[in-house]
Amino acid sequence: QVQVAESGGGSVQAGGSLRLSCKASRMITSVFNPKTMGWFRQVPGKQREFIASVSSTGSTNYIDPVKGRFTISRDNARKTVYLQMNSLQPEDTGVYYCNDVISPGSWGKGTLVNVAS
Repeated sequence: QVQVAESGGGSVQAGGSLRLSCKASRMITSVFNPKTMGWFRQVPGKQREFIASVSSTGSTNYIDPVKGRFTISRDNARKTVYLQMNSLQPEDTGVYYCNDVISPGSWGKGTLVNVAS
């Protein structure tokens, strides 16, 4: 199971930017590197939803509402996945989590993003 720790959330005004980080601290590099990792978002009263993913080879995938605004990347040597979020909108508000997309392990605590209008 991937054990991760998310960070980088905060409160910003609409149009602002944040960079989220997700470190798989307990995963050895040779196990982390092949994984397709993703970011997910949950808002109160709704199910956790997929936002973006990055494969072991760097291929990326995004949901339509964040295309052109969010960029997912990874640093395998640091076992870390990033989510650069630009032009943030109030609808981007939520708790952001990262996990293995194919075989999700236990979820971390997430990091809260609050975008004020």
